[in-house]
Amino acid sequence: MLLLIQYTLIFASVLLLVALGGCISEHSGVINLGLEGIMVVGALGGALVMRSLATSSALVMVLVAMLAAALAGMLYSCLLGVAAIHLKADQTLVGTAMNLLATAAATVFVKAMNTAANPDKPSSEIEYVYARKLFVVNINGFEFNWFMPVAILAVVLVYIFLYKSRLGLRLMACGEHPQAAASVGINVFKMRWIGVLISGLLGGLGGLCYILAGVSIWKFENGVAGFGFLALAVMIFGQWKPARIAVSALLFGLFRALSNTYTGFPFLVSLNLPGNVYNMMPYIVCLIVLAFTSRASLAPKAEGIPYDPGTR
Repeated sequence: MLLLIQYTLIFASVLLLVALGGCISEHSGVINLGLEGIMVVGALGGALVMRSLATSSALVMVLVAMLAAALAGMLYSCLLGVAAIHLKADQTLVGTAMNLLATAAATVFVKAMNTAANPDKPSSEIEYVYARKLFVVNINGFEFNWFMPVAILAVVLVYIFLYKSRLGLRLMACGEHPQAAASVGINVFKMRWIGVLISGLLGGLGGLCYILAGVSIWKFENGVAGFGFLALAVMIFGQWKPARIAVSALLFGLFRALSNTYTGFPFLVSLNLPGNVYNMMPYIVCLIVLAFTSRASLAPKAEGIPYDPGTR
């Protein structure tokens, strides 16, 4: 049971960070389907820092790795910003392309780096055993990950940003009626860029959190196992509201954790179901949830619609 709680919290932390990023982006009017790719790039940035700073102090390692992941995610999200905001490209196609590009590019880059260091064993793996120990604290058998409080803090900050700050209210106005927002002097392009960059920041952190969840080495050709899309389901189920997204992330995190820990529950083992069934469970739940909640979703009215200053 303790292991189930541990995995639930860490997977919920990943989903929460990424879903909050998608929430802010969509509130600005830009659909970010590239969260999966942003997670991969953020994880790569953090992993490279952890590898290069293996002998640094714990505080420096943790802070710099998080900063690198956040900056890598923001930088990669600029592709979406340029294509969707300025070039008015189809946001769904741009996000899909970003997801495909990120995993392929990360795999090629890491393999090239490992081949240069050891030509006999080219691989897409990055090892960070020492670094992972700094992010995880063992408390009476429970592995406390520093991303857990980071995710909780992110919920509070996003809530304050969206509902209590002038900048956040202006950003949401651009996702509801950009022409009306522009008529009172709000720069819609600027607000949408802010939304996309914050989305990249949180997505990058979520990617680093994911690869540190339970292993000390990561193969980048595996990507992030669809967690970017699960985060979008969490966001939709949470109705684009930070508090509801947090509850939704716990629910999805629980089902994802069950796929890792079902062998510890005699009742589940007695069902004699193949292990792959439990691995598919979070994605099946995702489809069911979306099927029953998508019609009643309260998405921002102007999300996915390129802003044209000449339209009224």
